[in-house]
Order: sequence, then structure tokens, then C-alpha cells
Amino acid sequence: MSRLLQPTSSSRSHCSGGVFDWEPALRRLDELNARVEDPTLWDRPEEAQAVMRDRTRLAAQVDAVRALERELADAMELAELAEMEGDDKLSDEIAASVAALKDKSARAELEALLSGEADGNDAYMEINSGAGGTESADWALMLMRMYSRWATQHDMTVDVIEETGGETAGIKSCTLQVKGPNAYGWLKTEAGVHRLVRISPFDSNARRHTSFASVWVYPVVDDTIEIEINPADVRVDTYRASGSGGQHVNKTDSAVRLTHIPTNIAVACQTERSQHQNRERAWKMLRARLYEAELQRREAARAEIEDQKTDIGWGHQIRSYVLQPYQMVKDLRTNVETSDTQAVLDGDLDAFMGAALAQRVGATRDEAQ
Repeated sequence: MSRLLQPTSSSRSHCSGGVFDWEPALRRLDELNARVEDPTLWDRPEEAQAVMRDRTRLAAQVDAVRALERELADAMELAELAEMEGDDKLSDEIAASVAALKDKSARAELEALLSGEADGNDAYMEINSGAGGTESADWALMLMRMYSRWATQHDMTVDVIEETGGETAGIKSCTLQVKGPNAYGWLKTEAGVHRLVRISPFDSNARRHTSFASVWVYPVVDDTIEIEINPADVRVDTYRASGSGGQHVNKTDSAVRLTHIPTNIAVACQTERSQHQNRERAWKMLRARLYEAELQRREAARAEIEDQKTDIGWGHQIRSYVLQPYQMVKDLRTNVETSDTQAVLDGDLDAFMGAALAQRVGATRDEAQ
């Protein structure tokens, strides 16, 4: 187990992909601890915040590996004791403990891959309905609930930044802010088109329908990351909020949409009570989107995500959710599949995210060699 968790010295670390090397990680953590203890560091607040952020993330990874090693050592001691005493009941308990430890180890290995430049950040997630009318609007709402439940299961919080309702049911679009450790690192694997096949609850003839919705994920950037935006390049539109939020937001033109003309990137915010607050938050979102665009230019392996976003329909999906005539969720990138569709729609996404993350890191390793 310890060999699995501690890669050999021959493995390499790439900032864009995220490969966790044990000895270099320990040396890097010592360096960061020394910098934190230097009182002059706090004379440069922005640099200090960046150092503390890196130290916290790396320390959490190192602590996770050490905790697993301690649990493994305890289990091995108990196993030896059970064998000496012939205690079958204790042996069964140890087997269950080792199985749980194996699952935790797999999760820790994947967490160790999350060392990309923005993987530790919170995340913005945009969901847009596609081809399929009311069906797709309802599907977009189902995805919004699915990701909200996933976040809750991982002790993360979700803020609804913007929500535009569908004409009959569901939503045309929404923007969520997911807050928690490595939120962007996990959710970035979900970017793409998601396809649903089911018997339509809106069809009186109970026919099978196919619906599409797109998911777009980008990191929340903090104030230490400088993104220069020429105000002349940004079109500002205000409008009346259409989603939930109380009588005040629905009676005033408090919602704000910003469009970066050179890139055609647009963001919208309607969650705050005043136009000023929505405008401030929308600017932060726009900075984040432009930062993500820069990350993409530096990571060629992610260029296909933009291609997937261009058409929310046939031939562009990354995952299919089939509820009729059989039950199956299958990721078309990794071939991971399950027949427990209800669990997936209730937020059980770790198997899909883990496989996509491992595939992504593997591709980055191959490119670097």
C-alpha cells in the first residue's frame, strides 16, 4: 500500500497535469514552512497569501498519505493478532477495514493528482439547456440538482449566481459557485455535453425523448491573480432578474450581464439585491472566465472542451444517461458505466470524475515525455 501511495523518484511532476511525487513534495513543504515562518513575508500580503494557499494544499496531501499509512500499519498489527488467536470475527472486521482503506487510498491518489494551477480553487459552473426544448430545460434543472447534491456530499457549498427559468419547466441556464477544497479540480472533468434518454413526462403519448445540456466549469480566481481587462472591450447590459430571489430583484433592473467583445465570453449575475453588487460579482466572474481561457491556451489537451461546447446536440456528448428502455449511465471518454442511474442523478459521480481525471493526467504525462 505504501509503495502505491508514494510514487518512485523516477516519476515526474507537472504543474499543468498534477503528479504527486513524495520526496519532492516533502522538500517543497519544508520550503513553504520556512517561508511562512519568515516574518518579513507578511510585508508582501499577496505573496504571503499565495504561499499559505500552496502550503495548505500540499500539507493536506501529505497528511492524507501519512494517515493512510498509519491506518494500514494498525490493520496489519490487528491481522497478525487475529491470526495468532484464531479470531474469525476480528478477521472479518479487519477485512472490512482494509476494504474501506483501499477506497480511501484510491481517493487520496486521485486527490494527489489535483495539483494543477487552479485545481484547489472554488469553481463556477454554467449549465445550459440545448436541443430538445422543454425536455432539455428540465434536463438542465436535473443536472443542477445532481451537481448540488454531489457538492453537499463532499461538504461543499453551492451558491446560485444566476438562473433563467424555462418557458414551461426546468431552466434555460444557471451559474453556480461551488465552494470547497479542490472544487475546480474535480468539477473541471464534467465540462462538456450531457445527453439524456427517457420517457418524457411532458409527452401525453409517453414517447421516448433525447435531451441535451452543456456544462462549463472555470475556476474562481482570487485577488492575487492579476487579469487585465480593458473596460472598452466589455459591454454591460442590465435587466430584470427572472429567477428566484424575492420581490426586490424582480422589480428592478438589478441583474447584470458582461460580454467581453474580443472573446465573446459573457457572464451574468442576478443573485445580489443591488445592481452594484451584481456588477461587482459579474466582473469577478469575467476575470475568472478569462483566466480559464488562458489556462486552456497553456494546456493543449483541453482544447477539445471548447469544441464540445460549440454544439449542444448529437455527436458532442461526453456522457449519456439512459433511463429508457434500459438503465445505464456511460461516460464516452473513459467507458466507465453503471446501471444505478438514480444514484448518479443523486450525486454519485466520483467514479466518473476519478476516471476522467486519471485519463486527463495520463494524457498530460504522455505529452511531457
